[in-house]
Amino acid sequence: MRDLSRRGVLGGAIAVAAGTAAGAGAGVAAAAPGQVPDIWGEFTKTPYAHPQIPYIGRAGHRAGRGSVPRRGRILRAEAFGAVADGSIDSAPAINRALAAAGRAGGGTVLLGKGTYRIDDLIHIGDDDVVLKGAGSAATKLYATKNLTELIGVYGSRYGGDKSSWSWAGGLIWLCPADRFRTLTDAIKARAWPFEGWTGNRRDEWQTLTTVEPARRGAWSVTVADASRLRRGDLVLLRLADDADHTLLEHMAGGGAGPEAYYWDDKTKLTSYVPYEWPVRIASVRGARVTFERPLPLDVRPEWDPRLTTHVKALSGAGVEGLTLEAVETPQAQHLLDKGYNGVALQCTYDCFVDDVTVWNVDNGFGFVAASASTLRRTTVGGRGAHHPYFCREGSHDNLVEDFTVARRTVPAPPGTQLHGINVEGLSSHNVWSRGRMEMGTFDSHRGMPFANVRTDITVNNDGRHGGDASAGPLFGARFTHWNIRVTNERAGLMKIDGLAPWSATVGVTTVREFDQIDVPDFEGDLHSRLELYGTTDAVRPRNLYDAQRRL
Repeated sequence: MRDLSRRGVLGGAIAVAAGTAAGAGAGVAAAAPGQVPDIWGEFTKTPYAHPQIPYIGRAGHRAGRGSVPRRGRILRAEAFGAVADGSIDSAPAINRALAAAGRAGGGTVLLGKGTYRIDDLIHIGDDDVVLKGAGSAATKLYATKNLTELIGVYGSRYGGDKSSWSWAGGLIWLCPADRFRTLTDAIKARAWPFEGWTGNRRDEWQTLTTVEPARRGAWSVTVADASRLRRGDLVLLRLADDADHTLLEHMAGGGAGPEAYYWDDKTKLTSYVPYEWPVRIASVRGARVTFERPLPLDVRPEWDPRLTTHVKALSGAGVEGLTLEAVETPQAQHLLDKGYNGVALQCTYDCFVDDVTVWNVDNGFGFVAASASTLRRTTVGGRGAHHPYFCREGSHDNLVEDFTVARRTVPAPPGTQLHGINVEGLSSHNVWSRGRMEMGTFDSHRGMPFANVRTDITVNNDGRHGGDASAGPLFGARFTHWNIRVTNERAGLMKIDGLAPWSATVGVTTVREFDQIDVPDFEGDLHSRLELYGTTDAVRPRNLYDAQRRL
């Protein structure tokens, strides 16, 4: 590695990246001392297919390009009967306003300063509809009921007495209208559904075309028939595993360790396959189709690759500038949450949440089969949450930035659990950036999430991860922890070079093992990288996501 203490670094972070990517000779400004690890120079030469670091430079809403001009009408919730003094149930009025914006083809529903009591959940189910308050310090939704009361008991499709409200649903719930109806109807009928892009039984899809072989990192593929594909279409790339589980082995990086792993009894893990990756088409030229993001995996004939339809996605919707506070109740026993949940994004693509705080919730912000969406300037606080942030059921390419998990205001009751920033269920290419975690951990619930990044985060690592044995490995390939400041020195799931295959741990402060100690799931050489271990904020670039955006 190189010591840059005597050299300027462009933007305080990435002169090496800029020079390598563009051959630029622009002037550079003075910067704080720092060190560029060898792995960063390697990455800039092969950014879309590096063996240890995933390409996440287009994660988030609109491929990371930020907000868009508001479309459609401006509606005020008060005009539909909402009252900002907490005296009446304003949920029906707010939902009427959101539905009106949807019928108009999009719009923004404004909430003023004050407290709006809601005795029902708030549902955003139409494209380009935004619920906007006057700021998280000025507008409050005060929720009096939980999802068990409002919808019903939600059991687990895997059996047992667990409550699926422990990891699903929100009192503000962004989900396309038809999908929301089928989900809630199934819950009320106690026919526990699959929650993703292809329906309650995973059979609501049709093949658009088959796909020729391609390599991970390619932006384009050749298809058998492009007649049903158009620029701007959202499609699913669908990959099915074979009898030898070579797709799962590929997600784990391949080689001797994954080949020796016993997959057949990991029934929860195998229920997540086929792998379904939503992506928008950037162009169609003959049989050549280009996507707005590079391929997350190889495309091989043995995995029956195809582009398919899916349930209608929710796009362009958002929530901003408010606090959702649930009536204060003790945190529930582990896995028995009633559903005092914050904001859930389900079957969303290009949606966003900005300047939103949730308080006294069971679970804070959730991605459930959600992709290409952004949480920005969010906070989870109050009496303590089971999952402050959860990312599951095949959620991909999402961005969580400038986030806070605040220290709980009351002691944790016995029998409860705290996780932190969760990812599971073959979810991939998600990013957590610029965070302050006063409690919690970097939770993997098994289910072999892969190619996810946590970067530029300060964490008091006092949570514990979960996950059933039937969900398989903690990590797949290309997990990256970059510039992580651990305030209590606890190693658990921070320094991952001994756990995650084909991974990178770069710029993590010195940690030691205590409390929950894990062993690797795969035998042999993990092909993991460890650089600048034991440093504090020395790595340059400081933030891996920001640096990839600038490449």
